[in-house]
Amino acid sequence: MGEGGTAADKRALRRALLAARAALPEEELRRAAGAVVRHALGLAELTGARAVAAYVPVGREPGSPELLDALRGRGVRVLLPVLLPDDDLDWAVYEGPGSLARAGRGLLEPTGPRLGPYAVTAAGAVLLPGLAVDRRGTRLGRGGGSYDRVLARLEAAGAAPARVVLLHTGELLAEEVPAEPHDRPVHAAVTPEGVHRFTA
Repeated sequence: MGEGGTAADKRALRRALLAARAALPEEELRRAAGAVVRHALGLAELTGARAVAAYVPVGREPGSPELLDALRGRGVRVLLPVLLPDDDLDWAVYEGPGSLARAGRGLLEPTGPRLGPYAVTAAGAVLLPGLAVDRRGTRLGRGGGSYDRVLARLEAAGAAPARVVLLHTGELLAEEVPAEPHDRPVHAAVTPEGVHRFTA
């Protein structure tokens, strides 16, 4: 399969996964969010990290802002992304719910000082958004490439934080996610059912 075929396969899989998320009932979303947060807070990779790069879930993304507050309450320095015009990510420290402002594409972003794209290299763990992960730890993102750049930046800097994806039930796939050369595997996925680890 050529790279064009892989990209087309990814687009088709994204469409199917987004449609499945759109069909999730609100009550199930609330239950799932609570379970994902509980399992994530039990991760040794998060309990042992002094700094965690995370994100504010929007729409039907798994997780909850409660995870950010719980980490901050433990004394963890939580870094949140700020989307740049070229779709790369800058970072700023999360200072609580009042420190977030609406930004483009429906995102909530921190309002504090920008720390630069390389601030993520100080994180002991990185929580990544994703639509699915396969049994090899290959993550399917939304296709914008922002987190591909983050993962490449970490690798280039010699940083090796734990890479963790938060998912809904059914998004840990038995079939392989189409992979391209720039894709980097993750170490773990957290679903409402628990933690799933990979050998990334």
